Amino acid sequence: MLKGLMQDRPLLLSGIIEHAARCFPETEIVARTIEGDLHRYTYAQARARMKRLAQAFLKLGVGPGERVASLAWNTHNHFELFYALPGIQAVLHTVNPRLFPEQLVYIINHAEDRYLCLDAETLPLVEQLAPQLKTIEGYILLAPRERMPKSHLPNLLCSEELIAAESDDFEWPEFDEKAASTLCYTSGTTGNPKGVLYSHRAAVLQVLLSTAADTFGGYMPGTQEVIMPMAPMFHGNAWNTPFSAPLAGHKFVLPGRDYSAEKLYELIEGEGVTVTAGVPTMWLILTDYLDRTGRKFSNLRCSVSSGSAPPRALMDKMLNKYGVRLINCWGMTEALSATKGTPKPGTEHLPQEEIFDLMSLAGRSNLLCELRIVDDEGRPLPRDGIATGHLMARGPIIAGGYFKGENDPMDAEGWMHTGDVASLRPDGYVVLRDRSKDVIKSGGEWISTVQVEGIAAGHPAVLYAAVIAVPHPKWQERPLLAIVPRQGHTITREEMLAYLKGRIASWWMPDDVVIRTAMPISGTGKILKRELREEYKNYVLPSLRGDSAAE
Repeated sequence: MLKGLMQDRPLLLSGIIEHAARCFPETEIVARTIEGDLHRYTYAQARARMKRLAQAFLKLGVGPGERVASLAWNTHNHFELFYALPGIQAVLHTVNPRLFPEQLVYIINHAEDRYLCLDAETLPLVEQLAPQLKTIEGYILLAPRERMPKSHLPNLLCSEELIAAESDDFEWPEFDEKAASTLCYTSGTTGNPKGVLYSHRAAVLQVLLSTAADTFGGYMPGTQEVIMPMAPMFHGNAWNTPFSAPLAGHKFVLPGRDYSAEKLYELIEGEGVTVTAGVPTMWLILTDYLDRTGRKFSNLRCSVSSGSAPPRALMDKMLNKYGVRLINCWGMTEALSATKGTPKPGTEHLPQEEIFDLMSLAGRSNLLCELRIVDDEGRPLPRDGIATGHLMARGPIIAGGYFKGENDPMDAEGWMHTGDVASLRPDGYVVLRDRSKDVIKSGGEWISTVQVEGIAAGHPAVLYAAVIAVPHPKWQERPLLAIVPRQGHTITREEMLAYLKGRIASWWMPDDVVIRTAMPISGTGKILKRELREEYKNYVLPSLRGDSAAE
């Protein structure tokens, strides 16, 4: 083999903040603190603090490969951990504070974290968990001393005092790019949460993909973009925005703890945000707020959506009423940057309805992520946009297993089971049909809950829509539609069914509709269908109880 004569330098996350501080030293990072005020500083100032914090962790004895947990919200203090810890070859383990306490205890003990970083908002939760945390040696509160609440936590340190005690005269070490960088556990929808352990190499490759114009879809050359992740930092590294914003030199805005529609809108408008990223439920809440208040956006152009399929009506409203293009991608904790959300080249002259048809799909295959679908026996299915099967993924940006080798998602050929049911089109688009655990099999035929939900959510009175399977003696399963009306609106079962008629296949029609005041929402902003299934597991459909309404 004739080798190329190129320099062999490791791909490390520390190189991103060095690049940002060197090329964009005055670009701002603006973050809402836990207390509610705004903190402003620059990439150059952030790098200096990250270097000080890195040295503080070294003095605490944190070594290569050792895990430090964060149970914190989207603040500048949390952002600094994304470089301080991976930069010294330690691992930042972001923990979701919205999970159940028993899940949090399991996750932290399973990861064997040595220290736990927290903020004033999560302090009461950590105090509750602390007696059960077996490996934690100390706690670091991400705040200055004057903002630290009183606490009985043992060995509670102040992050600002740790930073102040160090110098920013520090060189990031070099090491193998395959070293672990961050650790993020899945939300545990089936069994215990599972740890996805990213490497520096994979993270840098993911970030390079996500900053490409045809992946994110919101960037405009030569403009000062302002990026605000509505995805929490414990949700897939906030979709890598703590790395992609510095890499591209964008102003970075962090919403802190307050995710109310009013506060998000205040930041978007006040800081001139041009691109956001978040799950569709965030936008259902925000557009409902805009509808009620009559407010508009001055600068926002694009929002990247993932996690679940956005309703087509939401995409239409955001673009035509509020001037924001909703970019839909497929991905998961195990597969960040797996697809790109922009329409394929050559479609710019298509009518808007046809563009929406493309944008409502789950994105196009991205470089470094191979996708295929297989049947129940694992046999590959054609990429014709019609065949439907279990979605599999592989590539250097895809998880190759779970931390400590538990619940391995890989098949014998190195393909990862994603848990999604999909079709693949010849032009690279992913048509997401459902989650494997959510799809309804009625009389041997699949019903896509995703498609029914998307159409139901198009009704102007509907805020949330969720479809689950309930037992049926003849068809095995039939769909039940649960909806939450928008504030100030009402809707009946009969009105909902009349709206769906003619918009979906007749045998996809829900056998009943239940009107709710709220939906169970996960820590990552998704509707918790497992809770709905548990709640309605003994539900008797109208056709089975002889209701005249079912006729």
